[in-house]
Amino acid sequence: MPEAEEVATPVATAPNTPGTPGGPLFSGLRVDSLSYSDRKIMPKCKCLPVTAPTWGQSHTCFLDFPAPDVSLTRKLGAEFVGTFILIFMATAGPIVNQKYNNAETLIGNAACAGLAVMIIILSTGHISGAHLNPSLTIAFAALRHFPWVQVPAYIAAQVSASICASFALKGVFHPFMSGGVTVPSVSVGQAFALEFFITFNLLFVVTAVATDTRAVGELAGIAVGATVMLNILVAGPSSGGSMNPVRTLGPAVAAGNYKHIWIYLVAPTLGAICGAGTYTAVKLREDEVDPPRQVRSFRHR
Repeated sequence: MPEAEEVATPVATAPNTPGTPGGPLFSGLRVDSLSYSDRKIMPKCKCLPVTAPTWGQSHTCFLDFPAPDVSLTRKLGAEFVGTFILIFMATAGPIVNQKYNNAETLIGNAACAGLAVMIIILSTGHISGAHLNPSLTIAFAALRHFPWVQVPAYIAAQVSASICASFALKGVFHPFMSGGVTVPSVSVGQAFALEFFITFNLLFVVTAVATDTRAVGELAGIAVGATVMLNILVAGPSSGGSMNPVRTLGPAVAAGNYKHIWIYLVAPTLGAICGAGTYTAVKLREDEVDPPRQVRSFRHR
């Protein structure tokens, strides 16, 4: 007689959890690993609504994949630290340039700001969004990418960080603080136009990499940092290349120099709203599929 086949008895085991041997490193499916056609069929809700019931409530873009529960306190802490680092580094470049007879040069000043933005986005972007800029916060809220209820707290964190960083710089580099103040060397109209256009450029790029799932979000820090550097190379000698009200406000308070400060409060905010709104108007609609990608090569075939 043929031997009876052994029937394996099922053993109930707990599913692999993140961190266990053989288990996935992260639980759930990464949304950014999906193709656009796959994302399109997923249930969605509005991301970052205009109104939030509570200050610390988190928001989700995809119902099946809840966003990390980050408290508002942690967001504000990350925003404060990030803005402090940005203002300290971006302002220190021009101060060092003044103190050591143009040792940094324009390229060095631009690199200080651009690299600072890049490292802050890469290190704190997943916590607070790394706004670092009241104009950006207001523009995102106006376009429903950020809740209005959190705007005052974010701006308060950014302003206080800017002032703290500026007085820290004053203590380190006194009496050369004036080199870090952004004041126009051209007419008021020209400075206003420059600040408007470079902030428009900045927010056009930021809105693309931060809100459009088809943009390469992994390169957000590099893209935004490069944009900041480019803008300073263009507008730095004329208007200072601020693009950010707190980049001007903090050093102005520490140095006691408020010359034409209204330009740097109004022009970047208007430019930010227009830049973010322009990208929102031209980006692909949700019902449009990804266009076919062509393989590029340096070789001719």
